[in-house]
Amino acid sequence: MLNIIIFGAPGSGKGTQSDLIKKRYNLTHISTGDVLRTEMKNGTELGRVAKEYISKGQLLPDNLICDMLDKVLDRLSADTKGVIFDGFPRTIPQAEALEGILQKRGWDVTTLIDLQVDDGELLKRLIERGKSSGRDDDNEKTIKSRLEVYHTQTAPLTEYYKNRNKRAAINGIGTIADIFNRIGEEIKHYL
Repeated sequence: MLNIIIFGAPGSGKGTQSDLIKKRYNLTHISTGDVLRTEMKNGTELGRVAKEYISKGQLLPDNLICDMLDKVLDRLSADTKGVIFDGFPRTIPQAEALEGILQKRGWDVTTLIDLQVDDGELLKRLIERGKSSGRDDDNEKTIKSRLEVYHTQTAPLTEYYKNRNKRAAINGIGTIADIFNRIGEEIKHYL
């Protein structure tokens, strides 16, 4: 089972690269952001809580995200070849919880693909995405808040996985194809 965490700051290309990885390696893509946006669109209790946190550029409490992810994994088919975790974990407690969630299924994290992009490029990408996507959280004030949260709360995960020999630093600047080729060079070590 190939279980990949696609990791990086907002706007680093996690969703784009996840789609390519999913197609190439026949994996299931789980984007916690997509799941939360669906919950918000459907007006569920989780969606209402999520909207409050997301509108402020904050992370949701770990227990809410972990419970949601556990339920999503419960719905996977038995022939799943692996999972791309996009947007999770975002904190060390979430990484520890993910280990437990996977272990009860007899699985483990294969690698963390760390897409590295500087803040100036991230801001530019997210402003552009906001113009075409209509996402409320793609405005300069919220983006800067999200990047601050990333640097203070999420970025420490790179050391967590590096210490477990499960981190691959990938240059996230260049064409989509170039970045994907760099990722493929890393994934081939696990096939």
